[in-house]
Amino acid sequence: MATNRGVAYMGTGKVEVQSIDFPKLELGSRKCQHGVILKIVTTNICGSDQHMVRGRTTAPQGLILGHEITGEVIEAGRDVEFIKVGDLVSVPFNIACGRCRNCKEGKTGVCLNVNPARPGAAYGYVDMGGWVGGQAEYVMVPYADFNLLKLPKDRAMAKIKDITLLSDIFPTGYHGAVTAGVGPGTIVYVAGGGPVGLACAAACQLLGAACVIVGDMIPERLAQARSFGCETVDLRQDASLGDQIDHLVGEPLVDCAVDCVGFEARGHGKDAAVERPATVLNSLMTVVRAGGGMGIPGLYVTDDPGGVDANAKTGNLGIRIGLGWAKSLHFMTGQCPVMKYNRQLLMAILYDKIKIAKAVNATVISLDDAPQGYKDFDRGAAKKFIIDPHHMVKAA
Repeated sequence: MATNRGVAYMGTGKVEVQSIDFPKLELGSRKCQHGVILKIVTTNICGSDQHMVRGRTTAPQGLILGHEITGEVIEAGRDVEFIKVGDLVSVPFNIACGRCRNCKEGKTGVCLNVNPARPGAAYGYVDMGGWVGGQAEYVMVPYADFNLLKLPKDRAMAKIKDITLLSDIFPTGYHGAVTAGVGPGTIVYVAGGGPVGLACAAACQLLGAACVIVGDMIPERLAQARSFGCETVDLRQDASLGDQIDHLVGEPLVDCAVDCVGFEARGHGKDAAVERPATVLNSLMTVVRAGGGMGIPGLYVTDDPGGVDANAKTGNLGIRIGLGWAKSLHFMTGQCPVMKYNRQLLMAILYDKIKIAKAVNATVISLDDAPQGYKDFDRGAAKKFIIDPHHMVKAA
């Protein structure tokens, strides 16, 4: 009988690798003839996963984690027409039916049919429909013809550390940059030097930004941003964000900014040890020029058991919307609709227009090393951990 193992959330600060059921082409009590079963080639640890592992969501114990998946098709349902057994595919973290109004409009992050609780679904994530995650050896993917991006196998395996980032953080960072208004000659500030922030910074360069500034409190992450040509600001310093930007570009303003931090933000300077969930949003509004924009791919939740006060526990933050209104700023929030970008970004990787794995310091680990990977990531390691459950990356 086929076996499977996966990374399970077991309570605050604890994950473990467990034996789990081998996936079937089933949705509840009915067959899932539009789905496929994948042998996982790579699956990544995401900062969004860390929010759950830190106990900052209502994720249930036993949830199999993982929404960043690249895999090989080993079984296909009767209704799958265009994806074949043996194909190497990238799996968007958004689960989408391809049939509802939002999917037809390209808003695959808020599909109306794949999560009974609310629009939008993802693998292995709290409140996202209960789908089994992909930090495992095998996983089932529904609506395969619509969701999956077929990859050129040999070329993709040769660049698999880059290609694996197409499932989430590269499109997410790119989406944050595009929606903020990044383009040729722009000056952009990226809040957060974690993997999504670094991917966003690299995406800003791909989009032609003249100057990309990354802000963080962890020296290793700032050094990683500088390694591929970004300017940096150290948010532990007492100097204001505006003053630090002024020192770099000659004025305390940028054309646009991207929030790659989210709801576990901390204060700046002397308040760096204090959690202040609206800090990033409010600081960005002070430094974005009038008429500029903000992309907000950083995660904000509706329920945060560890919130600093009653408002934060329900996602009600003290945002200076009056300042944003007065400056005529535009904002874009929400999940990245991965399929809007992943095919073009695949081409950018294959034709060496970007070295995204190098930018985020992609680091390959085994499935058994995943719990240690979570610990290292939580301590602020300037790495993007890629899990290689079948040792296929090493072989490549």
